[in-house]
Amino acid sequence: PCSNHTMLRFGLTTRNGNVNSTTSRFPSLRSYSDSAPRVAATFEETPHGRTAIISMQKAPVNSLSLEMLQDLKSKLEELDQDKTVSGYILTSSVPRIFSAGLDIMEMYEPKPDRLRSFWDTLQETYLRLYGTKKTTIAAINGEAPAGGCMLSLCCDYRVMASKYRIGLNEVQLGIAAPFWFSKLMEDAIGKRQADRLLQTGMMVPAKDALQIGLVDRVVESEEEVMAAAREELTRFTQVNASARAVTKMAHREEALRNLKTRKEDDIQNFVQFITNERVQKALGMYLQSLKAKAKK
Repeated sequence: PCSNHTMLRFGLTTRNGNVNSTTSRFPSLRSYSDSAPRVAATFEETPHGRTAIISMQKAPVNSLSLEMLQDLKSKLEELDQDKTVSGYILTSSVPRIFSAGLDIMEMYEPKPDRLRSFWDTLQETYLRLYGTKKTTIAAINGEAPAGGCMLSLCCDYRVMASKYRIGLNEVQLGIAAPFWFSKLMEDAIGKRQADRLLQTGMMVPAKDALQIGLVDRVVESEEEVMAAAREELTRFTQVNASARAVTKMAHREEALRNLKTRKEDDIQNFVQFITNERVQKALGMYLQSLKAKAKK
């Protein structure tokens, strides 16, 4: 079968991590649901309050389908409403992958209502994660392209294992990262660096990502990622919670407001772009290339 690494090259993945078919040409990938839990939360008691670990566990690559995003958004909402939780770690239970990004089958030959719902839910997931007053730590224990990178950039602090890469690489498939993805990267690494990485779609090795500020800490192993994430979460939660939350929101309110006021326009622009004949052709060619590699 086609390797998951091949699909990670673009950060846009098929729903089931394979490319045997789509709607007419790959019908098996049009199944929109699966029975396994996609997102799980566990809780830990610390001297500075109760914390949570949110694990994405949608094998094989944590692709962000509509259902995956709905589950993630729902879990984030639950934690926001839980006053006993002071912060949480976002990580992956799938080996070697944090999240491979948006599920390409949500965008290839899409149903109009579902396509709108998909993008709306992605927006709402961003608003919930980036806009929470709680402390958030990304424990990046695998590859983090495109949407996976976006999720990590929404967090207050990013710890990453040294052997993996991260980046907003949408242009590699002929898709422009939305303005709110781009703003996250620009705020993290500066306008010039972000401009270069967004235009080239470069995936940045962890140690280089540390040098430019795309991640905050690099450790050697996946096990060390979680230990370091817990350590950083403890450090953040030792700070006065009210003062920290006010400071956080002051830095983020403009970006959050910008998407909220442009939300419908952003959905319409996305739908118009994705349903363009040339974009659909490019997505189809990409799927066909994966199918061809799967036969080798």
